[in-house]
Order: sequence, then structure tokens, then C-alpha cells
Amino acid sequence: MKINENSALVILSGGQDSTTALFWAKEKFQEVETITFDYGQRHKRELGCAKKIAEIADVPNKLVSITSLSQLSDNAMVNETEIKENEETLLPTTFVPGRNLLFVTMAAAYAYEKRIPNLIIGVSQVDYSGYPDCREETMKSLEETINLGMEFPFKLHTPLIYKTKKETVLLAKKLGALEYLKYSHTCYKGKFPPCGECPACKLRTKGFEEAGIADPLLL
Repeated sequence: MKINENSALVILSGGQDSTTALFWAKEKFQEVETITFDYGQRHKRELGCAKKIAEIADVPNKLVSITSLSQLSDNAMVNETEIKENEETLLPTTFVPGRNLLFVTMAAAYAYEKRIPNLIIGVSQVDYSGYPDCREETMKSLEETINLGMEFPFKLHTPLIYKTKKETVLLAKKLGALEYLKYSHTCYKGKFPPCGECPACKLRTKGFEEAGIADPLLL
């Protein structure tokens, strides 16, 4: 099977950023697929959101279980740990060590078999919670590692890496993706309607307010 330069695989969590990244990919590439990871997260709602978004965007969605990740660390994304700053690491308790590293590696393994060279992930190092695996230097290093480790010309695209939440909302509008954000999930507590109090909810609210656009999730 030949490498298809016009194909892309999007890591789709079912959240605002990955949904926006999906529509960025649909504009850039002829053939787009998505992959979603069940890592034992407490808010299973996002898995259903990813499936729904992929369906209405008319792209395939591969659900992969890596629930063992939830057994490796004690964090607020996989259990009832309080959402706050970790006094030792100074990172929020919502940080899941190795999550994005594993997501990209697993996505690359899947893309390798399908000869898909373009990988897309919706991480940002602006208006975020300080996660070290959302930084550009991490992504560039990871791109080099998967290329070396699989001897395959992967290109890891991070279209939101320098965008604020406001800019991400405006990009979604430009891409015609705003209506799809109605089906996305952001709340760290897994609530619907969203709690409005967790860091993720506050960032999402801030972005829509600064963009002067109503969040379709709340309409």
C-alpha cells in the first residue's frame, strides 16, 4: 500500500479543540479519519460526543481502549480526586501523565498500517492548564521520535498550538464547525449541562465571550 499524502488521522476526544482540529483537517486533506481513546476517563460522555461528531462530519471513527492508563496515576480525570493544583508538581490534578504522548504514539501505530502520514492533534500552549504534553517542543520531539521509531514520514500537525480559546472559536466559525461544537464536551466533571466552574469550563466560556459568540452547547 502506497503512502497517501492527502490523508490524515485526527485524534478526536469529543472536545472543543479536537472538533475544531477535525474541521481544519477536512479543509486541508482529501481523506480524513479519526481515532478516539477510552483511557478510563471519568467523563465517558466525551466518547459518545466523539462518535456523534465523526458521524455528522462524515468521517470514520476508530475507538481504541487503553484503560490501563487509568491504573498508572491518581488524577482527577480518571477518579474522584479533587480538581486543584498539585502542591508538589504545581500542575493541576487533571494532568494525566503520558496521555498525549501515548495518544500520538497509538495514533501513529494505527496510521502506519493505513499508510496515513498526517497526524492532527488539537493541543494548545496558550489559554491552557499548563500541561507539559501540550507544548510545541513536546510535539516536535514526539514527531521526531515516531518517525525514527517506525521509519515512516509522519507529520504531526498542531493547528491550535498558538491559538487562544478566542482564536479557536473564531477559527471554528471560519471553518463552519461552530454548529458541531453543540455536540462537544469540555467539562472536567463530565456534567451536562456543563458545571461552569472547572478550569475547562471557565476557559471555554472565556473563549466564547471574548469572541462575542454564543456557545452552541448552551443554546
